[in-house]
Amino acid sequence: MQDGLTISKLAELAQVNVETIRYYQRRGLLEEPRKPPGGYRRYPAEMAKRVYFIKRAQTLGFTLEEVAELMGLDAATACGETQELAVQKLELIERKLADLTAMRTALTHLVHACDERRYGEPCPIIRSLGED
Repeated sequence: MQDGLTISKLAELAQVNVETIRYYQRRGLLEEPRKPPGGYRRYPAEMAKRVYFIKRAQTLGFTLEEVAELMGLDAATACGETQELAVQKLELIERKLADLTAMRTALTHLVHACDERRYGEPCPIIRSLGED
């Protein structure tokens, strides 16, 4: 028996689908093992941890480009760099949250305006969307 995992077993361990593994390979985040003559590529079991790292970073809002940058840093010496990336990501999330809160407030007011409109008056939401 050959050492290593098939791509389907790797995907199963990493809790992703096979196409995700292939996509990460095309993006340069995962190495594609050599294919032996007449055989199948075999992946080291540690690669599941790498896939998990990528997925976890994406869950925290990091783009694949940022994930590649994080993966290229030395975990023992790059805390300052990783912290700076995390601070930038946090600032972006805070801006998005503020935008979403403003959107929620505006939509809440428009929904209430619909409830309070008189029969025959134009829809407040449609009227609002058409205004400058």
